[in-house]
Amino acid sequence: MKGVMIQGTSSNVGKSLIATALCRLFANEGVKVAPFKSQNMSNFSCILSDGSEISRAQAIQAEAAKIEATVWMNPIVLKPRPNHSSETVLLGKSIGNISGQMYRDQFYEKGLKAIKQSLKQLEKHFEMVVIEGAGSPVEINLKDRDLVNMKVAQLADVPVVLVADIERGGVFASIVGTLELLEPVDRNRVVGVIINKFSGDPALFVDGIQWLEEKTGIPVLGVIPYMENHMIDEEDSLSVKDKPVSEMTIQNAADHVEMDQRYERLSSFMKPHLKWELLKDIIAQWGNGR
Repeated sequence: MKGVMIQGTSSNVGKSLIATALCRLFANEGVKVAPFKSQNMSNFSCILSDGSEISRAQAIQAEAAKIEATVWMNPIVLKPRPNHSSETVLLGKSIGNISGQMYRDQFYEKGLKAIKQSLKQLEKHFEMVVIEGAGSPVEINLKDRDLVNMKVAQLADVPVVLVADIERGGVFASIVGTLELLEPVDRNRVVGVIINKFSGDPALFVDGIQWLEEKTGIPVLGVIPYMENHMIDEEDSLSVKDKPVSEMTIQNAADHVEMDQRYERLSSFMKPHLKWELLKDIIAQWGNGR
């Protein structure tokens, strides 16, 4: 199965929003595409028609992809609880609270099995997968129990696009530093960079793009301007904060049209700022001659 994984130099760089836009862009071109996030830490969830539970973010991405959400799109949800524990939802069903230590010692293999099973199910039914990572792929202390970043890219065998938030400052250091800290096999999987939340005159950033491409040897696949009022939260909720997606997925016709228009606006805004044809070509060619 073809696909791409969106990873970030840190949390809150816009991975979810970019993954949502990509789901709609591919769907609009007739590709049967599915979203995937192996593990989401969130108290915002969606109850599906069969009673199973996934993160709200992947339910939103499924809507953007014009498909029905399933547990295979988000096999693990961790809901933070007191005392360094999380209620753990595995393949749509709660299995109770698990502490951080229990997670590392007892849950990892069970979670890994669920992720592999989910990827196989998606491969049966879809042509492409847009995978979202979590946080940063170079949290050194967590690397041996990774279930959300490069381990998933390896299992799915997809290329990785690294997203950085220029609004935070330090965008050059965050990109180069992340790439330097990756293992060589993982570094070779990163095929491009997207700069997100750009403000100002793009002409003044041309030299920055050139420097990044020369320094890293990979293309800058997009410089996305800061998008005001996109009405789609980047991680867990829509603009209507207290209305759960479980209600929104059973929408009346007017609500459905409104949400669909939001996905169209998002993808239409983002596409001109992406090297869209190059990105598609990289995904299509991944694996050939490697």
